[in-house]
Amino acid sequence: MGERERTRPALELAGAFVLLTRLNLAWLLAGHPPVTIDRTVWAFPLIGAVVGVVGGAAYAACAWAGMPPVVASVWALTVMVVVTGALHEDGLADTADGFGGGRTRERKLEIMRDSHIGSFGAIALILSLAARGAAIAALGRPLRVLPALVTAASLGRAAVVVPLLLLVPARSDGLAVGLRAMRRSRAVAALAIAAFLALVLMPLGAALRAMVGAVIVAVVLSWIAWRQIGGYTGDVLGAVSLVAECVAIGMMAIMKAGH
Repeated sequence: MGERERTRPALELAGAFVLLTRLNLAWLLAGHPPVTIDRTVWAFPLIGAVVGVVGGAAYAACAWAGMPPVVASVWALTVMVVVTGALHEDGLADTADGFGGGRTRERKLEIMRDSHIGSFGAIALILSLAARGAAIAALGRPLRVLPALVTAASLGRAAVVVPLLLLVPARSDGLAVGLRAMRRSRAVAALAIAAFLALVLMPLGAALRAMVGAVIVAVVLSWIAWRQIGGYTGDVLGAVSLVAECVAIGMMAIMKAGH
């Protein structure tokens, strides 16, 4: 195996970090051939895992400082949003505004490209933050929150492969168009990594519920996107990721409450 083959996975992982976070790792790609976006998909769950670790660490620090779970959950989400640059939140808001405010496919896509946020987008953001915050607070102890956040964030990033497999791009331009060249093997790898992390970090019942919930959400939102705009956009992928994450951590909170 040549040097180029050995370094390719590391470069693809670095490319995924550059794409999905605000972490300044672009220097790792300097001096190497460009990494196309479709080649980074397998690493999406790993990026989610890192974001979950950061959020879990923030929650633990707040809990150690004496903050109640509700307050600690807000700070955990704040740190996670800062690390990702609110990338998925922006996608959810734009998707909600477009699907809720446009009457035609063309108008929906136009609204989704508008940087202004409307009432549908604002409501979607509030509900998504509330859903995650309530689930984190319900989990309570940092030793429960950390693996749940890692699992949910990983499953959310892996969920984007579902619309990529089921749909075609809704536009002929845009960053998401490059994902059409994704190989199925990379999608399978993303799902396998997320499933592995869930099964290792969570009790079997909680892991299975979270995985099933994330997949169902991804399939349903893919169907809605097909009906609304005939395919996926980057905003749709962000919305799928975030809603799947909300459902996954909610399922894990349900399992905790059941015990």
